[in-house]
Amino acid sequence: MTSLLLLPLLACASPQARQSAQQKALVFTHVTVIDATGAPAKPDATVVIVEDRVTQVGQAGSVRVPSDAQVVNGQGKFLIPGLWDMHIHWFGNDKRYLELFIINGVTGARVMWGAPIHFAWRREIQEGAFLGPRMVIASSILDGPNPVWPGSIAVENDTEAREAVRKAKESGVDFVKVYSLLPRQAYFAIADESRKQGLPFVGHVPNSVSAGEASDAGQKSIEHLTGVLAACSTQEEAWRKGMLDSFSKLPQGQTIPSPERTRPLSRLLLETFSSEKAAALFSRLKQNHTWQCPTLVVSRSFAFLNDASFRDDKRLKYMPAKFRATWDPNADFRVQGRTSEDYDLSRAGFRKSVELVGLMRRAGVEFLAGTDVGNPYVFPGFSLHDELALLVQAGLTPMEALQAATVNATRFLGNDKDFGTIEKGKIADLVLLESNPLENITHTQKISAVVFGGRLFAKPELQQMLVDVEALANSAASTR
Repeated sequence: MTSLLLLPLLACASPQARQSAQQKALVFTHVTVIDATGAPAKPDATVVIVEDRVTQVGQAGSVRVPSDAQVVNGQGKFLIPGLWDMHIHWFGNDKRYLELFIINGVTGARVMWGAPIHFAWRREIQEGAFLGPRMVIASSILDGPNPVWPGSIAVENDTEAREAVRKAKESGVDFVKVYSLLPRQAYFAIADESRKQGLPFVGHVPNSVSAGEASDAGQKSIEHLTGVLAACSTQEEAWRKGMLDSFSKLPQGQTIPSPERTRPLSRLLLETFSSEKAAALFSRLKQNHTWQCPTLVVSRSFAFLNDASFRDDKRLKYMPAKFRATWDPNADFRVQGRTSEDYDLSRAGFRKSVELVGLMRRAGVEFLAGTDVGNPYVFPGFSLHDELALLVQAGLTPMEALQAATVNATRFLGNDKDFGTIEKGKIADLVLLESNPLENITHTQKISAVVFGGRLFAKPELQQMLVDVEALANSAASTR
């Protein structure tokens, strides 16, 4: 399958990071290394970083420590690779909030609705103008002729689909993003043209296509498990017809059906799940290497938006006021008109998604960790740790969950020669933890230090950065 040819772009540390690292080598001593290869943890290890690269990893006493090195005693601590959030959205809001990713050890991100601002941010981050994660960037959303989201590229037929892919290629995006309302003919034209242009395509499985067909067509990742539960239903065709009918009869100015229209369809999928169909689908996904980015954390958010205790989240203090306002369920068109029954169905759907992830994991399907940052109560940086915990709850081991955010992400992107594990020659994107994440995955939240491109951010600096973001979020500027 096509890789995202990102090595020259992403392998470059910012000049700011390189200058800091060149002053002296950075060395972690007596640390337990969890390299994310799947190998056992390496206790009492020494890791040497010169400029922006790991140059040595070995047992204490077997590695020479440069005499002028900055030495960090890692006794009792655990070193993991920098994490990747493989599904984020962040637009015209203050770019300084992107620091929240680095503060939380998230050193890379897949931007799932690309715009010119993201390319500008990526360039500024590389130049050291401000701090944020390494970015791979999608096209604009390619959706049907009446798209869900304003600003999407509306595609109706084969000709428009191919032209949209060609324009995406010309704009320099890393991959194509498909969405829920694409007509069947247009979807397969996008698949074919993406293959011709050497661009991976990812995203939602449209209502007009089955998840198995999307996998066979070469869709490289399926987001949010879209289409998966439908493909496991004995009433898949009835569900698809119902969804297509619901979207074809929308009132003027409305982009999604009312809960009254979709409620019976949600119930139908939950009531007609087939283990046999599921097994056949998962085998197909495995064979085609169709990655799953479940974003369980956002599914949970939409299932519990009517719960005041869920919305009482201490991390809100790091979000600008304009964001907090849009996260009010009364302001979100996607949940307006929901009843308590709809929320009960949504919670049942969330529980089913967790179950599906466990079934797919046992079937050998490959996973990425992503959050859908930007949606209600999904926080930059913080929520990736929530996602890892949900993946473990679903049945992944702590190592497998960690790999979903490290080596799996970089294998998927095709930049695993430089990122994703702790090995000699790799870029030094690292997270130092105070407790062992293989014993409890929530220990990924106990961050003692972050290394980004060879630059060390010790805990006091990370804490001050958090204080600064909180002040920014509560300043007058955050309301504009």
